Order: sequence, then structure tokens, then C-alpha cells
Amino acid sequence: MISNEQQRLVDQAIVSRRSIRAFLPTAVAHDDIAAILEVAARAPSGTNTQPWKVTVVTGQARQRLVEAILAVAADPQAAAQHTEEYAYYPRQWTSPFIERRRKVGWDLYALLGLGRENKAGMAAQHARNFRFFDAPVGLIFSIDRVLEQGSWLDYGMFLQNIMVAARGRGLDTCPQAAFTQFHRIIAQQLDLPANETVVCGMALGYADPGKIENSLVTERVPLAQFARFLS
Repeated sequence: MISNEQQRLVDQAIVSRRSIRAFLPTAVAHDDIAAILEVAARAPSGTNTQPWKVTVVTGQARQRLVEAILAVAADPQAAAQHTEEYAYYPRQWTSPFIERRRKVGWDLYALLGLGRENKAGMAAQHARNFRFFDAPVGLIFSIDRVLEQGSWLDYGMFLQNIMVAARGRGLDTCPQAAFTQFHRIIAQQLDLPANETVVCGMALGYADPGKIENSLVTERVPLAQFARFLS
């Protein structure tokens, strides 16, 4: 039986999750990282396939990966030679999704004082993805290429479990699809098997409360706009 207090704590861990874009350098204990991943692995998966693979990078391993990606990302011609292995976003944006995408982007840039004409500033902000937003822990997620769409759905539940378990320990995260563009660099740096696809990255650490970008709270549409109750 779950008590009202336990329910409140679970709900709070879920609703307090935000995509943090500036982290403190404070180290995260290895035991905390391991515990988060272990509890997250209780996510359901079709016929218990458990499709998730995680590479945790800290210290020099993290720095080598960051430097390798930034060396390419900083050169537009070199970066253009790297493309995503799968389409995370729609190939054709339609309403209401394009409006939601634009709003979160402009809300973030407004907080940072970046006007629409400041393309260099926006590019620099995007490049912070590849530093894991200065989080001390980077997570790279991969999946066996033999697995199909159902396993990717299972993977999403695993990722959500990580983010909620992190909140339960006073930690924050930012899931990052931006890493998928540089999957070849990641595979080389982390010595990933050829049969694995990079799903995404994730920053893990303690949010920097002094950074304005961390005040961004994205909107959610009301229940009536996405749910129907039939009886």
C-alpha cells in the first residue's frame, strides 16, 4: 500500500523534473549513479528484452569525448559531414508541434538575452550540449540495431526512470538528442560495438541555481487537450 506521503513524493519527483542547462562542478558519487541506473532498469520492456545500454563518462573520459565532438562541431563544413542515424524530430513540422518547439526555443533565448538576429549566440548555446552543460557526469545511451520500434518505446521509460530517480536524490538531468548527430565520433571515442546505435545523451549533476536558464519552466497543455475519458 502506497501512503499519501509516498504518493506526494513520487509526484514531486516527476513534476520537479526539468531540462537543466547549467550545472555545478560538484561531483556525483559513483554509488548514486549506480543506484539510479539500477532502479531505472526496473522499467518495463516487451518480453523483458531490456534494450538499454549505458556508457557513463566522467573525468578525463568525459573531457576527451567533449573535446572530440567540439573540434568537429565548431567547423560548419566538418559538422555537415555528420548526420543523425535516425530521425528524432519530424521531417515536416506541423501545428501544434512547431509552435511548441518555437516557444521553448525563444523562451530560452530570451532568458539568455539572445535576440533572433544573434545567430552566433544561439549556436554557442547549442554547442553547450556537447559539454553536457558542464555537468560532471555524461550518459550516452545505445541500443542494439536488431531491435525494433517497440524496444525504443521501452527505452523511453528507462530514460524517464533515470530522470525521476535522479530527482529523488536531489540531482538534475538534461536529456540530449543533439548528440545523435555525432554518433560516429561517440562510437569511436567510447569504443561502442558496431551493432549499437546511439539513442541520445544525458547530462547528470547538480543544477546551478545562479544561472538564469535554469529558471525556464516549460508549459504543458491542460488535460482536456490530450486526454479523453470514455465510459
